[in-house]
Amino acid sequence: MHRKPLAFVDLETTGATAAFDRITEIGIVEVDADGSVREWQQLVNPGVSISPFIEQLTGISNAMVATAPPFEDVAAEALQRLQGRLFIAHNARFDYGFLKTEFKRLGIDFRASVLCTVKLSRALYPEHKRHNLDSLIERHGLQAAARHRALADAQLIHQFWQKIQVDRSGEALSAALDAQNAYPSLPPHLDAAILDELPESPGVYLFYGENNLPLYIGKAKDIRQRVLSHFAADHKSAKEMAIAQQVRRIDWMETAGEIGALLQEAALVKTMQPGLNRQLRKNDEVCTWTLVDEGEGWLRPELRSAREIEFNLHTSSYGLFKTKKEARDVLRTFAESHNLCDTLLGLEKGIPGKPCFGHQIRRCKGACVGSEPLAKHSMRLVGALTGLKLLAWPYAGPALIHEGEEAHLIDGWRYLGTVKSESDIDALLAAPRPAFERDTYKILAKYVGKLKPCTRQPR
Repeated sequence: MHRKPLAFVDLETTGATAAFDRITEIGIVEVDADGSVREWQQLVNPGVSISPFIEQLTGISNAMVATAPPFEDVAAEALQRLQGRLFIAHNARFDYGFLKTEFKRLGIDFRASVLCTVKLSRALYPEHKRHNLDSLIERHGLQAAARHRALADAQLIHQFWQKIQVDRSGEALSAALDAQNAYPSLPPHLDAAILDELPESPGVYLFYGENNLPLYIGKAKDIRQRVLSHFAADHKSAKEMAIAQQVRRIDWMETAGEIGALLQEAALVKTMQPGLNRQLRKNDEVCTWTLVDEGEGWLRPELRSAREIEFNLHTSSYGLFKTKKEARDVLRTFAESHNLCDTLLGLEKGIPGKPCFGHQIRRCKGACVGSEPLAKHSMRLVGALTGLKLLAWPYAGPALIHEGEEAHLIDGWRYLGTVKSESDIDALLAAPRPAFERDTYKILAKYVGKLKPCTRQPR
């Protein structure tokens, strides 16, 4: 059905954590497009001691690996056997993660399309609860030569692959594979070589059409996985269909983490205005309610442009609304639910001392005609607005959010940029200050606990 070269992979390791543990054995079954099969097994000296528990589980002892080559000596051959092939493993995140980490220690950026046979078994045999390798052996009559040795387990995965080609229809198998993005159907005008370049890191990706204006900008925790998900065979929306039909080029920007990806996406969408982005678009009408003290206990709500508000410790602002109509509709809802006066809220033009319409229908408690103290009315107004109160900017100057090896420079909820060294901060502080943006505020408000004051100040 699929003619892509395959690599069925299994590893034995000193433990379960790729950052600390090491590989002790590699087993690979290569299957070429023409169906020819090659097998490779290699013990690896992990450079650390194998625990008695792992020795008992795998049958690989410290004595067995004492004279085996370290990973760096077999890396070239392992890479040659894996490159250009679909990486298939049982609980693939484990095996792929270990190999990717080992290669990274050597300065090699290993990437592959990955298929997990645990997920595949769950998709194809949902009536069964267990999908570990022992369960597959029993269920499908697979033949294990030496369980928990790398090549033997890779052979079992290959046997399972052969079994499902017979047991399940081509349609069922294609659906299960598409669900894992193992065989992405790329748009016809997109170079397939892009699959080998897409990073598996957080960041922002940009889809371009026939010119230099982006069609769509998105953010991702894993750029490769997210980009490929756009090209699933069953396009779930008109937007996905439009992307697949029009995309000619993909660009991306890697970030240290999710915060950087969110900030970059919001900034790029507003700057470049891609046609297929509906969210995060530039909006000059963003407004917020502030309360003006008119004396005698009367707090009058005033609608102001959010760009004019500094959100310092002395300003109380409530809500960020895309339009003035949206802001007034919310205030009108509060008037009805909290028995507030339409005239005092500015929602109705009234004559001093005359009852508002709400009072005439017994909704307003009469602050407009003196039947209720103004201070009591103001207390109910503040109570209604409390859930919309915006966070005051907590510092006298700019602040930083550290993320990995990067730091995001923020001032008054405005994103100034991202730096990798302290010396880059001065240039950002010297640049023109960007306008306040609703979406940037909403992103940053979730991470207020990560803000740290910046020692450098604008000159």
